[in-house]
Amino acid sequence: MPSELVIQEHPSPNFGERRDGARPDLVVIHYTAMATAEAALERLCSSEHEVSAHYLICEQGQVFRLVEEDMRAWHAGAGQWGDVTDVNSRSIGIELANTGLAPFAAAQMDALERLLADILARHAIPPERVIGHSDMAPLRKIDPGPRFDWKRLALQGLSVFPTDIEAIEPNEVRFVQDLQAFGYPETPLEALLPAFRSRFRPHHHAPLDGCDMALARDLATRFPVDRDDLTA
Repeated sequence: MPSELVIQEHPSPNFGERRDGARPDLVVIHYTAMATAEAALERLCSSEHEVSAHYLICEQGQVFRLVEEDMRAWHAGAGQWGDVTDVNSRSIGIELANTGLAPFAAAQMDALERLLADILARHAIPPERVIGHSDMAPLRKIDPGPRFDWKRLALQGLSVFPTDIEAIEPNEVRFVQDLQAFGYPETPLEALLPAFRSRFRPHHHAPLDGCDMALARDLATRFPVDRDDLTA
């Protein structure tokens, strides 16, 4: 694995100024849901489609910079994390070439780790503010999906993962409150639980249980976002 990340410039016309002088303090990870990286690159750089990201990482580990980090890329859409409602103005978007049906390639994950480490260091972004598209928009997005290895990133200090602790009696209201305290937007349980499990308990399908409760409480306790009164 090369020691230095090589980034290829491939400018997209789809960007604007970050609003109200915002600076990036979030990273949002996506998958492209397209058949090839080439098709994704074409779409992200087409003015017709009005969508972009700051970076695209191919399966082989190639990294393309599409939008400069000081600009507002059009990747997040409607959604929220904590009190941040204009996620595009406050985030850096990273697209991973993946259909959503296949594992993420080793070279791609290696490149993502190097890119994330550089971004977090330069912008002083804490690991708990590296999130998935489905985290900030659980009603309408599912990427990067259950095949994405969040635990691997957490072990490198590039995201966070809850600690396995003793189960708690299921309580839907408390579960939603704890996930809001971590950062998730106000969302019905029917959408919130699958989004949470996609990231933290992939492939687990059952009603809300004590393990979900314990993991959510751990996230809320250790990594509260900017609405700390929600766990009062």
